[in-house]
Amino acid sequence: MNYDVKLPDIGEGVAEGEIVRWLVKAGEAVKEEQPLVEVMTDKASVEIPSPRTGTIDALHVEEGAMVPVGTVIVSIAVAGGAGATPAPAAHGTGHGAPSPVSANATVSAPAAPAAGARVQATPAVRALAKQLGVALEGLSGSGPQGAITADDVKRVAGSGATTGAGAANANSPAAAANPEEPETRAPLRGLRRRIAEHMRKSLSTTAQFTFVAECDFTPLIEHRERAKASAAAAGIKLTYLAYVFRAVIEPLQRFPLLNSSLDDATHEIVLKRYYHLGLATNTDDGLTVPILHHADRMTLFGIAREIERLSSAARAHKLEVEELHGGTFTITSTGAKGGVLATPILHHPQVSILGVHEVKPKPAVVDGAIVIRSLGNLSLSLDHRVVDGAVGTDFLYALIERLQNPDGWLTPGDLS
Repeated sequence: MNYDVKLPDIGEGVAEGEIVRWLVKAGEAVKEEQPLVEVMTDKASVEIPSPRTGTIDALHVEEGAMVPVGTVIVSIAVAGGAGATPAPAAHGTGHGAPSPVSANATVSAPAAPAAGARVQATPAVRALAKQLGVALEGLSGSGPQGAITADDVKRVAGSGATTGAGAANANSPAAAANPEEPETRAPLRGLRRRIAEHMRKSLSTTAQFTFVAECDFTPLIEHRERAKASAAAAGIKLTYLAYVFRAVIEPLQRFPLLNSSLDDATHEIVLKRYYHLGLATNTDDGLTVPILHHADRMTLFGIAREIERLSSAARAHKLEVEELHGGTFTITSTGAKGGVLATPILHHPQVSILGVHEVKPKPAVVDGAIVIRSLGNLSLSLDHRVVDGAVGTDFLYALIERLQNPDGWLTPGDLS
């Protein structure tokens, strides 16, 4: 008997999920609670566990497909089991998102369609078949319900069996216009797909602009040198970024519009009285933004410890779902690679994001004399629908004033 596994209701407001990667294949034996598939939603990445012990009978959905909650995605053959059943609960993978893979899950290929039957193929697959000169009629598909996939078309094209109504002569202009230059294609799925969708939505929804100003980090660097021994004794890696996270709280409190969001449905500005700071982190899968919740309650050392923990967890795909949600303001850094400046894209629905760029020795004028100081740029991107340029400018210079005078506001408690 087959046990049908449906895509479960993964979370509040989630209506569909993307099948990112199958962790099993047809014919494989599985045990109860063994992960079957990685699914990405707008909320997070989750693994769907097997509800029964048995053998994978069929995978019904291809990697990269978006499917509604309640869709049967895999069937498991179980000894003496029942038929279709409720979907299993999903488990958080701890990922910002899983790594995309290029190989499709293995499914049993059905027989070729009967003569006169409608060919099952998406417009993209049909276009690929036309380009490669592959006749779809009579071709067996390895997709769900016998649908012909891009891999099926490429496999036939690679074997040279491309004759048919749509076949192109090797000497034809069409063939000459398509020389076989080496190319590699990778599916846009998982975190990369979510980043693409989110960035497009952010830029199309917000009225984004960026203001850039220079900061003298010399006093901050001197303070860090004095505090490094204490930090090391406590097992903490004290970075410049920790100072920025600690310094930004007071300006956010003074200029609350930068810690807000715009509810487009109700046309209301939502002022946040809590401070959940996003830490833009580069991982192998793409940019992930874990959140330092209630950063205003943390000391400098506490922030440094949390930055190290979250960035390490993000790169190891061990973030919890709740560590990815609720941000009110985001900080991104170019890190050791530096760069003069950039225009960070807003993490919608947030209305502001701060970029921290390369800090290096440069000539500066201090008290009428040219001296060498450690200078770097800060870039602040804002949603002009909510924050005017004058407000953003005042905020950024308030932040710079604190970064250039850490002894004026940091306390002994910050170093514990």
